[in-house]
Amino acid sequence: MRIIQITDTHFSPSKTHFNSNWQPLADWIGQENPDLVVHTGDLALDGAGTEDDLIFSMKLLSKLQVPVLGVPGNHDIGHMLDGAQPVNTERLERWRRLVGREEWVHDIGNWRLIGFNSLILGDNSDEEEAQFVWLEDALSTAEGRRIAIFAHKPLFVDEPGEGDTGYWSVRQAARQRMCDFLDKYEVALHASGHLHRAWAGNLNATKLVWAPAASFIVGPMERDMPGERIVGAVLHTLGDEVTSEIVEIAGMSPFLLDDVIDEVYPRAKPVVEETAA
Repeated sequence: MRIIQITDTHFSPSKTHFNSNWQPLADWIGQENPDLVVHTGDLALDGAGTEDDLIFSMKLLSKLQVPVLGVPGNHDIGHMLDGAQPVNTERLERWRRLVGREEWVHDIGNWRLIGFNSLILGDNSDEEEAQFVWLEDALSTAEGRRIAIFAHKPLFVDEPGEGDTGYWSVRQAARQRMCDFLDKYEVALHASGHLHRAWAGNLNATKLVWAPAASFIVGPMERDMPGERIVGAVLHTLGDEVTSEIVEIAGMSPFLLDDVIDEVYPRAKPVVEETAA
């Protein structure tokens, strides 16, 4: 079985900075003719803020001639329970109505594929606990199938025992719980996006893959991280063994977010207090 993983496309009908990468990506997917495409989040530039971005993004994905499954990213439904765009009922219902369920199980042959919402991991909410219960049920009922998990956020950035990385990876307690699941249920693959870096490694018997974004790379405005700054996709071949080929796709432009950050994601300007004359 051949699965193409794409991630962090950041489509928008109004802020079109990265939309030009879609056609070369779609052409490459057509040439590869996979069994399935999995999008690991940040489908839209601001789906958490406007319905139009998600509608536009889904119209693009619908043009692919293969089945597509997706999980949400922080730009689709918000992030945790904090920040300017927290995950909430309104944003989740918008995703479900326009895209589909944020968690799913898809069985193909001797494989069970699981997608879930990583944007609530570590927020200590009832929703997080309910999803952990759901996830363990999905893992425990695989009935001998091999398991691949798809999520937006990676489990860690530098190493499994690191502290809280804030925005970038799963918080410590939830990370440990996920790692225990990977070991207990012999998960073969955990594939994610979010970091705009391409990297592959292992955590015990589980292959870990960060797919390259399909939109932009991030320069020195953010901390350095492992992996390559490229744009592209991943071709996963799931059989007796798991192979994951990170592909830098010809015709896609590695836009640098640093150059357009204030146009794409306007940041609040610092308040300057007036001083008495």
